[in-house]
Amino acid sequence: MVLRTERKTDHNAETLPQQSPVCFGHLELPTRFLLAPLAGYTNLGFRMAVRELGGVGLATTDLINARALLQQSRKTCELLHTCPGDRLLAVQIYGTVPEEMCAAAQWLEAYGVSAVDINMGCPVHKVTRNGGGSALMCDPGKTIALVRRVVEAVRLPVTVKMRLGWDETTLSAPFFAREFEQAGIAAVTIHGRTRAQGFGGAVDLEGIHSVVAAVEATPVIGNGDIRTIADAARMLVKTQCSAVAIGRGALLNPWIFAQLGHWEQTGNPGMATSYEDRVEFLERHFQLLVADRGERLGCLLFRKWANWYCRVLRPGRDIQQRFVRLASLEDFREILSRLRERATPWTGQGMDGKEIGIAVPRGPVERW
Repeated sequence: MVLRTERKTDHNAETLPQQSPVCFGHLELPTRFLLAPLAGYTNLGFRMAVRELGGVGLATTDLINARALLQQSRKTCELLHTCPGDRLLAVQIYGTVPEEMCAAAQWLEAYGVSAVDINMGCPVHKVTRNGGGSALMCDPGKTIALVRRVVEAVRLPVTVKMRLGWDETTLSAPFFAREFEQAGIAAVTIHGRTRAQGFGGAVDLEGIHSVVAAVEATPVIGNGDIRTIADAARMLVKTQCSAVAIGRGALLNPWIFAQLGHWEQTGNPGMATSYEDRVEFLERHFQLLVADRGERLGCLLFRKWANWYCRVLRPGRDIQQRFVRLASLEDFREILSRLRERATPWTGQGMDGKEIGIAVPRGPVERW
């Protein structure tokens, strides 16, 4: 798949500041544009499809329960599935029991991953109700001790992902970042919202900058609401963070990592992708997913992607409905044929994700 060269994107994006390579301890990242973890989406098939486009500095798996990892539950093993080409790879774990978190990190080190990421940012009730995810920000002493023990348990880089705080009255991320730096953490990713915000409201770039200012040398990765080249440039310029982690923006525009790399090198993000480019990526993504999970499960898993692809391709409700009932390779081939028949009317509007709404959890955080 080749990035087209006849149509530019993000003319008004700020110039990306030049910066030294980002290192997580001894691990040097090839780029500072990272694929963030998204539950149910950043599995092996999608990671490999995006990696083939280029520009990904590191990808992180779905959130994994440390206890379930040690018990080798079937679902956890599926989430952990990787291959030699899936590098650099971080695995994100959560839990509250230091012995389990250390043992999980040691298991992952033996498994051969590039880094372990401790989740302190997930706002979902089923994670926080037992003290995990962003609830770790509510018990500083215990949390700092847990992170220190995990860092000391392994030789590979250990990173932390957290929010700005539990709510607007407890913006504790700068404090935690300083303490984690002393504990030997390799990097900190900051989602620029509080737990109470969930995914509502705007990302607080000043809040992320306050974390950058709080540490001496630890890389800080900015995360949240990066849908376009301009969004990423703004994050880097306004916060002075070392790198950016992109999640939902990559679902709408998997080329964003390659475009950012091109922008950084040349001052121009390159050119927009065509309808056929999009269909080719969809086909490749499906092939990789089926190769990993098999035809039946691959089709079932791919159904959730229907809304994301249809938001951009806009093929019509009939094709979208066929997508959400996808059950076989034959079904997929028929849908693909119909998609290609509808290439001509496509305008490419919103192809970089700027004009397309991104679905996020709704309602009170406690009900997610």
